[in-house]
Amino acid sequence: MTATSETSNRLLFRNVRVFDGSSADLVSGDVLIDGTFIAAVSESPVGDDPARRTTVVDGGGRVLMPGMSDAHVHLVGNANSYVDMVMGTEAHIALNGLAEAKNMLHRGFTAVRDMAGDTGSIKSVIDRGLFEGPRIYPSQAAISQTGGHGDFGFVYECPTALGGNQSRAEQIGFMRVADGPDRVLAAVREQLKKGASQIKLMVGGGAASMYDPLYTVQFVDEELRAAVHAATDYGTYVATHVYNVTGIRRALDAGVRSIEHGHLADEATIALMADKGVWLSMQPFALGDHHYPDPDRADKDREICSGTDHVYAWAKKHGVKTAWGTDLLLEPQLAPRQSEMAARLGDHYSNLEALRMLTSGNAELFRMAGERDPYQQAEFGTIEKGAWADVLLVDGNPLEDLGLLADPAKNLSVIVKNGQVVKNIL
Repeated sequence: MTATSETSNRLLFRNVRVFDGSSADLVSGDVLIDGTFIAAVSESPVGDDPARRTTVVDGGGRVLMPGMSDAHVHLVGNANSYVDMVMGTEAHIALNGLAEAKNMLHRGFTAVRDMAGDTGSIKSVIDRGLFEGPRIYPSQAAISQTGGHGDFGFVYECPTALGGNQSRAEQIGFMRVADGPDRVLAAVREQLKKGASQIKLMVGGGAASMYDPLYTVQFVDEELRAAVHAATDYGTYVATHVYNVTGIRRALDAGVRSIEHGHLADEATIALMADKGVWLSMQPFALGDHHYPDPDRADKDREICSGTDHVYAWAKKHGVKTAWGTDLLLEPQLAPRQSEMAARLGDHYSNLEALRMLTSGNAELFRMAGERDPYQQAEFGTIEKGAWADVLLVDGNPLEDLGLLADPAKNLSVIVKNGQVVKNIL
């Protein structure tokens, strides 16, 4: 809801250096927030309004930057262990997800794109201002073929396509297994009905799943095209989990607009993504980001991590539109690694390039949801007049030291989301 000048409070940052989400030049001055929007960015002092209540924050020359975003999170998957997901009630799983949403906001992430999980209720509570958390772009359940990366049914269970019962992952809305164009269409439309802003499909093997090798290609052309058709009819797009070359190329041919991961791509495939204007939603994976109890999945994780450096280098070389995400999953104790992985972008990009990706770059990807964009009334990932009032005051200059982002408790002095101060340690 847009706040009016009669009812909203004014929040004025004085004496700050502004990183606007794209420019290498910091602009010194004042930033005025009126209600839920940025009202002014001025190099000269912003005047008072005696008729209005104004909260003034003296930035002391600190850097004010847009709130960060994470293009690949699993709120419920990140907040719950495997045991929680299997044994916990749906309320237990959702409340853990809500708590983790607050934690993400306090790490400076004011918007996230959730890529598998039933987050509709969490999003509703946050959007109504009843609990702290980021803006959420939900995918709802990720869609998988039988035996694909999102099929968490046990091998001795009859598949749903052959009359069996849903797996636990389907029962809690984390995954949806669908085979054949008709069922894929139904699965896509089901997620849109539940409020998905974009659609997530599994198009190749992964490390977290127990029995699909990384080389597998999942969903045939007709199934992929059906999903893309249904999403396009709703004004949005399909994103696909996939690592290998064949799967990426099949997804590109079907009209998929965002490749999630892609760590096992070759240079020619990355160049093709650039030619087609398709996004690479990448994660700076390193050994230790995930832990697997069996050697097969640990081996898959090592193979994925081995591709990180190459793919980032090729993406930069060919000018691929690249987003940043984390994809942490089923290890709640590792959730704070989100901040470390943001700072790790500095291993592959300049600080400016990394900060753009974390703010305005990711926001551009999120905006591909079109009419499904739940926050389309204003821009985010930028500090400019009329943008959503999502900002961070950093104790230091991240353009000079990206590592500041790895310790948000210490270095993020003020966090504002939707015009509300959620943290102030000045």
